[in-house]
Amino acid sequence: MADRLRGLLRWETALVLLLAAVAIAGSARTGGTFLSGQNLFYLGLDIGEIALIALPLTCVIVAGEIDLSVASVLGLSSALIGTLWNAGWPLEAILPFVLVVGALCGAVNGLLVTSLGLPSLAVTIGTLALYRGLALVLLGDTAVADFPASYTKFGIEPVPGTWLPYPILACAVLAVIFGVLLHASSFGRATFAIGANTEAARFSGIRVKRTKLVLFVLTGAVAALAGIVYTLRFSSARADNGNGLELAVVAAVLLGGVSIFGGRGTLGGVLAGVLLLGGLRNLLILDDVSTETLTVVTGLLLLAGVLANRFLSSVPAGRRQPP
Repeated sequence: MADRLRGLLRWETALVLLLAAVAIAGSARTGGTFLSGQNLFYLGLDIGEIALIALPLTCVIVAGEIDLSVASVLGLSSALIGTLWNAGWPLEAILPFVLVVGALCGAVNGLLVTSLGLPSLAVTIGTLALYRGLALVLLGDTAVADFPASYTKFGIEPVPGTWLPYPILACAVLAVIFGVLLHASSFGRATFAIGANTEAARFSGIRVKRTKLVLFVLTGAVAALAGIVYTLRFSSARADNGNGLELAVVAAVLLGGVSIFGGRGTLGGVLAGVLLLGGLRNLLILDDVSTETLTVVTGLLLLAGVLANRFLSSVPAGRRQPP
């Protein structure tokens, strides 16, 4: 009986109930528009980049670190796409190059944290400004928007026969990969161990520095992928693309039940958090609320995630977190 009660207290269960409540309230308020295929398509587009970045960032936070430079890597990737396109590069060469640059940005973060022992919060605040500054150096305040329709259609058209956006399809594939990595591999068990107690993990033979470096590299590469998706979705490469997106990503991860102190969290909970955040924002957009109100709601959800983590940490472990 106690185990069943504990199961009911799982934050993931609460998120599912909240999602159902938002869906019911949204449908009632909009006369069914909220749950229409067309609106769900636009909802999927709106959360695509957030969901992509949230996947590797979950692993980073579970390991007891954080990366606030992800939106700046997205912006740098977008600016790089525009710059190289103007220079005459084909997109077939630009896109893999951008992914490599994103991985290198993540590697810089990881090396500063693991080799120099600097706190990831301070490091990634610095690289947040650095990468965004590099994007402005590359492209300034101009926009590049003459990309071929054969590529931009993936950002504005659904998968044939469905209302599913292509970015969500990419998220689904990466979610399976990161789910196996975090919850069904020795690497994932090491990540949880590092987040729970770094010194104990080191003494048990886990290669802490290498694990964290790999996580930062993966986060940089996926943030670059999000930059590609963002650029093709709007058919516009700009240095300020994704500005402030890191707030929404961190809010979704914490809302999904990942402990900001590391050692606890699930990708399933994070994906539910992304959907809840996106659903609430979409409902407010349908109500014609201002951008400022959306920012306020995002901030409130970020605080809700922190409070939820505080509550979960006070609940006896039991079977609350199976790594």
